[in-house]
Amino acid sequence: SVKRLQKDLKELKELQADNSLNCTGGPMENNMYLWKIIMKGPQNTAYEGGIFTVKVTIPEDYPFKPPKVSFDNKVFHPNVSQSDGGICLDILKTEWSPLLSISKILLSVQSLLNDPNPKDPLNRDAADLLNTDKVKYDATVKEWVKNYAK
Repeated sequence: SVKRLQKDLKELKELQADNSLNCTGGPMENNMYLWKIIMKGPQNTAYEGGIFTVKVTIPEDYPFKPPKVSFDNKVFHPNVSQSDGGICLDILKTEWSPLLSISKILLSVQSLLNDPNPKDPLNRDAADLLNTDKVKYDATVKEWVKNYAK
């Protein structure tokens, strides 16, 4: 799995170099199994302007098991846990494939910020607000970005 992680890191660095990813980072303190990523909120969303810290915890049997991915910041989003920052994303659970890389996971997290799935919420309050009052939802997201993601 270390060889595969080195390949994933190389891919991540290449995507960072040509600005294909809105994030930077990699393994922490010579630990290939714990990555820290700094992700910018996607443009033209309520998350724009936010700087988010994403933690990727990689199991020893990666890529056969998916990593755990969570936000260190507080994030108001239907698919992000308020208690631990955990992210509900199908490719991290039932749709996991060993062909997926860390870069593809990060792209999916950015996509999720852009396009929440209120049908599968970890944060029911955020999901309910998104479904009933998009303007208030966006205002709440912007407030949280201002308070927790700078």
